[in-house]
Amino acid sequence: MRRIGRSLGALAIAAAAAACATNPVTGRPEVVLMSPERESAAGKQEAAEVERDIGLVNDPALTAYVAQIGSRLAKLSPRKDTAYRFAIADMAEPNAFALPGGYVYVSRGLLAYANTEDELAGVIGHEIGHVAARHAAQRETRSIGVGLLSVLGAIAAGVIGGGEAASAASQLGQVAGAGAIASYSRDQERQADQIGQQLAAAGGWDPAGLADFLVTLDREGRIQEGGPRGPSFLDSHPQPGERATVARRRAGELPRGSEPRIAKGRTAFLQRIEGVLVGPNPEDGVFVEQRFLHPGLGFAIDFPSGWRTQNSKSAVAAMAPQGEALVTLAMAGAAGHDPRGAAERWVASSGAEVAESGATRIGDWNAFRVLARVPSRQGVVAGDVVWIAHPGGLFRLSGVTAPSRYARWAPVFGRVAASFRPLGEADRRAARPLRLRLVSARRGETLEELGRRTANGWRPAETAVANELDPSAPLAEGQLVKVALPE
Repeated sequence: MRRIGRSLGALAIAAAAAACATNPVTGRPEVVLMSPERESAAGKQEAAEVERDIGLVNDPALTAYVAQIGSRLAKLSPRKDTAYRFAIADMAEPNAFALPGGYVYVSRGLLAYANTEDELAGVIGHEIGHVAARHAAQRETRSIGVGLLSVLGAIAAGVIGGGEAASAASQLGQVAGAGAIASYSRDQERQADQIGQQLAAAGGWDPAGLADFLVTLDREGRIQEGGPRGPSFLDSHPQPGERATVARRRAGELPRGSEPRIAKGRTAFLQRIEGVLVGPNPEDGVFVEQRFLHPGLGFAIDFPSGWRTQNSKSAVAAMAPQGEALVTLAMAGAAGHDPRGAAERWVASSGAEVAESGATRIGDWNAFRVLARVPSRQGVVAGDVVWIAHPGGLFRLSGVTAPSRYARWAPVFGRVAASFRPLGEADRRAARPLRLRLVSARRGETLEELGRRTANGWRPAETAVANELDPSAPLAEGQLVKVALPE
């Protein structure tokens, strides 16, 4: 008993030490329940989730450039017990985020909207500010606040198809891996802005770059209103207009370091980011309205109009507007696997009560369908599941709803399954990737005229925002303009 008492006492002392720590930014003591060791371990785990669920851009030169900027800023950070790491997240949305332990990410979507190295340095400095001030430790609950998963989706995730379908269902309405992206308070965001600008200025960049980029992202958000959006750098943040005003005023008061920019001027910066992928990555499949196209695996499938859709690296999901039905598509095995055998294993493992089952055909491929009542912690659900022996692999298409609503949704599940087909040539053209390219304007040319001449995939309004231009102003001869060209 004495040994137990000494152990408990040691634990209490350790807990107290972890709970009372000096903040590296403010220099003041604060109560933080996450120790630096646990913070590092949590960051390592979440970084693995980001790499798995979101993915990283495989461009060594561009990644090295981002890391070069980040490393200069990190050397100036007031927090010295962290090894910072920098990477580019494979996200179409303009976003940046930091994980506990010094993992800092900018998205390829954010890079496409940046126009100067000063802007990028301001954003990276902001994220370093979150790490330096231990904001994740202060706010351990990490959620971007955009999840739309209903109770039905939670049931479906646990019942139909294991980890891949569960991942897709839990991510419906948000980007994959968004649970690892911290949602900070407004005061924390303001503090990160201040730290980021201080670091950028000390590193030799113009601290007004952050203010410029906040204006760009505010404009980008306005032209995208009404459409589905993933998380962005402005989510859960103070109003961008307020932040930009404060940041611009602060920039005029900060002393600048003497180090030169890595990329000398806007043209040199744009040449660094040229070629970055814009929009969805076709390697993981893309949505064109409600049609999902996967060029790599060679299939297309149509989801119902008005349903919320989501694509992740492991599965595709769609949910009815009121959350009454859910459909997921996931890989269930390698090419050549028997759909009947996969169905029988699923029935045995899930405890499903089979109402109907049998071999069928989906397009040109053998398939096996099971209609069953499936037990879950929340009650019984109806699962209409089809295994499809596609040349690219064995796919599992799952339709889930409450048993009392199955008669309503059964025809919809059937239409989705019947739409699974080989990818046509028109579909392949629609799924072509867009990449950031630089073009020279002609004298007096408008953005609309330049877009038609270059086959720009951006609308004129999007091109204007991406280049920090007035959409109605004529362009100067030789003016360099970023466009998104299909390849």
